[in-house]
Amino acid sequence: MINKNTPIPIYYQLQEQLRNKIENGELEPGAPLPSERDMSETYDISRMTVRQALNNLMNEGLLTRIKGKGTFVAENKIEQPLMKLTGFSEDMRMRGIEPGSKLISFKVVDAEDKVAKQLGIEPASEVYQISRLRLGDGDPMAYEVSYLIKDRLPELSEKHLEGSLYDYIEKSLGLDIHRARQTIEPSFATELEAELLTIDEGAPVLLLERTTFLSDDSTVEYVKSVYRGDRYKFITEMKREG
Repeated sequence: MINKNTPIPIYYQLQEQLRNKIENGELEPGAPLPSERDMSETYDISRMTVRQALNNLMNEGLLTRIKGKGTFVAENKIEQPLMKLTGFSEDMRMRGIEPGSKLISFKVVDAEDKVAKQLGIEPASEVYQISRLRLGDGDPMAYEVSYLIKDRLPELSEKHLEGSLYDYIEKSLGLDIHRARQTIEPSFATELEAELLTIDEGAPVLLLERTTFLSDDSTVEYVKSVYRGDRYKFITEMKREG
């Protein structure tokens, strides 16, 4: 229970009690939590205090809130190594997860300045703009907007997006995807991202931007992806030289 006669903040006490229950397996992944009102009555504390504890755990990715349903213990996070260059579908299959995609839009647009710079092409050059919701075992994992140089993939169509785009580029077109430059930073879900990912607007997410290069060092793709912060963590190994 909560000790109100200690200098330890009440929200922190509740937060750590819930954390211990999650880490000890008393609250399993996917388990629902009582409502803020119920927890307020159970612990005899204010709903604002309950909300602060829950928000802190959501920011850490231990809890997740689903619109219209409530707050749940987050599913175990998928660990994404940063040492290998893989596409989303390849990565899901390696983890025994069935990949899927929901195509939001597929169109040819004139490259804006930032997109053109990332792809090393002239501004207003034609590029494919592909917006997709990426799924793992049917659950939304990431919202992705890709830009590909139209002249390099002149026959690309929606049909080719039903499977792995990297497979199409390498196996059907014979192009060799060689390396990528990627940045990762924390962000907060916009209204659109929250709706697609079934999370709260402002929920923590991971923002990835990647430019992909072929073996001749020419660019083929620039992609901006927003990953659910409660489902993903990125890992790397580092070695101290000398």
